[in-house]
Amino acid sequence: MIPFSTALLAEFIHYRLALLVYWINILLLGTMLYLTWTCAVDKALVRPDMPAAVPVAIKRRIVIGQSLYAFGALLCLINTYWSIAFIVLVQLNYAIAPRFTRHPREG
Repeated sequence: MIPFSTALLAEFIHYRLALLVYWINILLLGTMLYLTWTCAVDKALVRPDMPAAVPVAIKRRIVIGQSLYAFGALLCLINTYWSIAFIVLVQLNYAIAPRFTRHPREG
């Protein structure tokens, strides 16, 4: 579905409907990610020594990301280019930001 919705958006960049199809695809992917993570935690498929804060932080990250994508989709009411730019910035943030975080060394 990602190639389809991306191609649709690229072909019909001025149309809100194309952007909404793209956003619905992102929403479905985020929902599945959230449900998969919840299931993995509930079924104890994650590392047992994982700190209790990690699953909560991952769920929060998914929800915040989806909220930002929803805001980006709403921007299409103003201008589709602003909406697309905002969604791309959110995606870049989630692709790049984890690499810049520093973890304290344990020792």
